[in-house]
Amino acid sequence: MKRIIQTSKAPAAIGPYSQAVEVGGTLYVSGQIPLDPATMKVVEGGIQEQTHQVLKNIGAILNEAGYDYKDVVKSTCLLSSMADFKAVNEVYATYYAENPPARAAYAVKELPLGVLIEIETIAAK
Repeated sequence: MKRIIQTSKAPAAIGPYSQAVEVGGTLYVSGQIPLDPATMKVVEGGIQEQTHQVLKNIGAILNEAGYDYKDVVKSTCLLSSMADFKAVNEVYATYYAENPPARAAYAVKELPLGVLIEIETIAAK
């Protein structure tokens, strides 16, 4: 059975999608961008600040669903520039210091609202 996850501690969806969906002990978290959930505005700063906000948003969704960062098995990072790869890794490593999940990272032409990063995540119990 499919369970829709929704929390006010992460940005509301800006399109016809759910923040996350859980099916059979697996949680699929939609791509998160660096929006402050209180203001729905892109956080100020560069790639490090944006990466922190994205990962905080993912954490809030994980928490709402009864998961944690340690349950994440796969992430996909979409970057506006591969020049930001090293800085993203520095921030990402603080959230996944031990037994990090599988991951892919791609540079894309554009991201919603002109942000520098978007991350989608899969977690499992």
